[in-house]
Amino acid sequence: MNKQSLLIRTKNFSLRIIALAEEMLKKKGVSRILADQILRSGTAVGANYRAACIAKSAKDFLNKLKICEEEADETVFWLDMLIESGTIRAELLYNLRDEASQLTAILTASIKTKKLHMQKKDNFSEKASH
Repeated sequence: MNKQSLLIRTKNFSLRIIALAEEMLKKKGVSRILADQILRSGTAVGANYRAACIAKSAKDFLNKLKICEEEADETVFWLDMLIESGTIRAELLYNLRDEASQLTAILTASIKTKKLHMQKKDNFSEKASH
């Protein structure tokens, strides 16, 4: 997946999370509290990926990607809590939860790839200097 596609995908994910939170905020009780949690983590995925795309260095990019991964995984957690607590029926969240899981997997793979590229570059630089 290229950078532009992932920018669009994470933004669309954030928009879907906003719509979910809006619906949850119409209810009383725990739904309102959970809406705040999922809104924060779910929208942070797109915001932090956007920040990663303008990172100042490879290390900065990697750190921002790690934040994206953490936020995506946290969103999976909150979606699971909504389902398992019976707050929202599972079938209503299936696609959103699947997207959160896919984004987590994509970001995890991207982190591994970036670390590998950074290692190779460091090894090449080290060999070149000897």
